[in-house]
Amino acid sequence: MARTDAIVLGAGIVGISTALHLTKRGLSVALVDRRGPGEETSYGNAGVIEGNTLFPHGFPSGLHSLLRVALKQAPEANYHLSFLPKVAPWLLAYRTNTNPENSIKFAHAMRPLFANAIAEHEALMNESNAIRYLRKDGWLKIYRSKRALDANERERDFAARLGLAFRVLDTEGGRALEPSLAPVFGHAVHWPGAASVSNPGAVAKAYAARFAALGGVILRGDARTLHRSGANWRVDTDEGPVDAKEAVVALGPWAPDLLGPLGIDLPLRWKRGYHHHYKAKGNAGLTRPVVDTEVGYCLAPMEQGLRLTTGAEFAHRDAEPTPVQFERLMPKARALFPLGDALEAEPWMGSRPSFADSMPVIGRAPGQAGLWLAYGHAHWGLTLGPVTGRLLAEMMTGAVPLADPAPYGAERFGNDRAA
Repeated sequence: MARTDAIVLGAGIVGISTALHLTKRGLSVALVDRRGPGEETSYGNAGVIEGNTLFPHGFPSGLHSLLRVALKQAPEANYHLSFLPKVAPWLLAYRTNTNPENSIKFAHAMRPLFANAIAEHEALMNESNAIRYLRKDGWLKIYRSKRALDANERERDFAARLGLAFRVLDTEGGRALEPSLAPVFGHAVHWPGAASVSNPGAVAKAYAARFAALGGVILRGDARTLHRSGANWRVDTDEGPVDAKEAVVALGPWAPDLLGPLGIDLPLRWKRGYHHHYKAKGNAGLTRPVVDTEVGYCLAPMEQGLRLTTGAEFAHRDAEPTPVQFERLMPKARALFPLGDALEAEPWMGSRPSFADSMPVIGRAPGQAGLWLAYGHAHWGLTLGPVTGRLLAEMMTGAVPLADPAPYGAERFGNDRAA
């Protein structure tokens, strides 16, 4: 049996970053996962570090938009009918949390994390020999119609008040940044305050290697075996049991599998998403990620090829993949950019762990001494991994936290299981 100061369960970007920050503060740490570092959702995202983000992803508004989703005609969303009764209360709460008033509350609560996201990544990249993956060219959001551009005017006004940089461009202005885009859009917004990475999985692995170089231990094991052993927490691994006074649950969409038996039932759901890599035709290429806002996908240049990521799918986490959104969006994606052949036989699928208020839980687990939570980062796991790791490590070691952690506490849910 091994003893450490802390066990971190989950080797995604959030868990790896937490383990690394704890180790840098002098703790002995075991990082435990059933797979290798960065091989689940932390591998499959769009690679954007969203330092510019203000508002949560909006709920479809207007009868036309809702009907398109309901009739499964919308490329930006899909659902499994059998899952709707289970997710309906969450969806209603999500809709409330994305109304104008609550979007402002979200922006204020999350700004300290988003504002520090790029700097925290850059610090870890520099010490992990991963800076080669970082691109600081922002990202480009295109709007096919003036109506769609105008619908986001409120967010841009709020960004201007906060001093966040952006440029509203016409078609040729957008194509000046990305010449391979066809002129099928009327407007674009360039957000230079975002960054991106060319290989999210490699970044996660680089951080894990840095953790190991500082003395951290990476082990294979089943996080669900976590249990009390006297005054400690114990988890079983392939190398035997590991004990620690403190444990961190950073399991993303799998957190409820561990927390439920411990009596912690927070209202997490998940938004499944897919990606597929494509070749580019001829000499076409992209410098930065491009979001086709009205169609609901992101096209990002990666080491593996051009990664096309879909919007949300509401289905059970473990249900069989149904990548039908590609069929809906590919005609418009190919009209925007000269995509060639797919580079894999089948799309990749992952699950974004999401609370209805779009904020993660970062802090102590209710009713369980020595247990800490860091999960539920929705669309921003990559973005917020390092800053979450730093914040939680500061909380666990009694240091002054870089941000007030109160908005991210599990206590905010109270007895309302859908809020």
